[in-house]
Amino acid sequence: MSAEGRTWGGRFEGGMHELTRDYTAGMDRDLWEFDIAGSIAHARMLGRQGIIPAADADAIIAGLEAVREKFRRGEIPWNPELEDIHTHIESALRDLIGEPAGRLHTARSRNDQVALVNRMAVRALCDDAVAALRELILVICELAERHAADPMPGYTHVQRAQPITLGHHLLAYGEMLLRDRDRFLDCRRRVNVMPLGSGALAGAPYPLDREMVARELGFDAISRNSIDATADRDFVAEFCFACAMTQVHISRLSEEIILWASSEYAFVRLPDAFATGSSIMPQKKNADVAELARGRAGRLIGELTGILATLKGLPLAYNRDLQEDKAYYLAAGRTLIQTLQVFAAMLPALQFDLARMREAAGQGYALATDIADYLVKKGMPFRQAHAVVGGLVREAESRGCELNELPLEVYRAASPLFEPDVLAITVESALDARDVPGGTAPRRVREAARELRALVG
Repeated sequence: MSAEGRTWGGRFEGGMHELTRDYTAGMDRDLWEFDIAGSIAHARMLGRQGIIPAADADAIIAGLEAVREKFRRGEIPWNPELEDIHTHIESALRDLIGEPAGRLHTARSRNDQVALVNRMAVRALCDDAVAALRELILVICELAERHAADPMPGYTHVQRAQPITLGHHLLAYGEMLLRDRDRFLDCRRRVNVMPLGSGALAGAPYPLDREMVARELGFDAISRNSIDATADRDFVAEFCFACAMTQVHISRLSEEIILWASSEYAFVRLPDAFATGSSIMPQKKNADVAELARGRAGRLIGELTGILATLKGLPLAYNRDLQEDKAYYLAAGRTLIQTLQVFAAMLPALQFDLARMREAAGQGYALATDIADYLVKKGMPFRQAHAVVGGLVREAESRGCELNELPLEVYRAASPLFEPDVLAITVESALDARDVPGGTAPRRVREAARELRALVG
């Protein structure tokens, strides 16, 4: 492409070296919808303010709408000679309407144009993430209600700790994902500030109506400082953090699905539709969806680290380093939303072995705390009760049995406060005893699931 054909070509002689062309090529080819919408709003404002002739503004708007349809039909191929998506759109517009196309770039710079497109794209990705999170949270709520009374062992330090219900366990992830949803909503609020009208960095010497453009494009406010507006990518870092944090939460759930599907746990059977096999071992069914989600948490952490490293040494205002921002947020958004969608489809298809989970909930001396609480309710200080029950656990270990298999005389020898009803402590009674807001009692689990469902709408 000749120097004259470029948006900045007047200062330069000759063409660009092909290696320079390829190295500086934009990563924004999928952002045409946002750029065209921003350009239409900008052209409409230019015409209404008398900055360009109204007839030219009308021609530009009609031309851009036609270009948008061409993009939707796949009729505009990517041409590496045209630098970026903005130049592709301007070139297609010029082919359609001729000279008036040259007025579109009046009163704007690539810098504020790019900042606008980035904000519109990240805003849309926030909306997509919120919608995908809502669907996954609702799936978890449904499963939690279904399994509100199904016992399983709760763990600390990857050791059986106390009985809980499967519904209660799943709702823990619902709470994490609700916080993730709120982070995307909060990020969207800060994203939704319009930078167009900031020019390259100093503003524009035209009577712009920035509020008009902001209203048309759905922004809540306009930027207050033209330098910051063109140089700011905090919103990209925030978005990447929200993606990384969400993927980390999914990674934790993935780890549990992987463990639960193993022969050692055998709490869940993987559906064929969400598993893969082995190239050599015919018996294998691998939790590859969960494993890939766990692995992709590392990728999203990398996207966050990448944008932070890009920003850390940049002087004001715009620098070409910021072109890299799109690679980070587009990759992060794509990976996360795919993950949320596949988990929303996979979780309802998991086949839980409820009988095995119920059996495991009562093993490993998981009722020890309930026996200590039994003594506390009879007046013994908790620390003393803790020591008494610790001795009973030691005795059960020596006999190779569970606590509820110890004879009553062993209990009575440990403390005269023990009565025959201590042997009636079961997994179900332990669950029912935790009938407090946020507890694992079945009715509290159902209550929490309803509240969570109401919060996401």
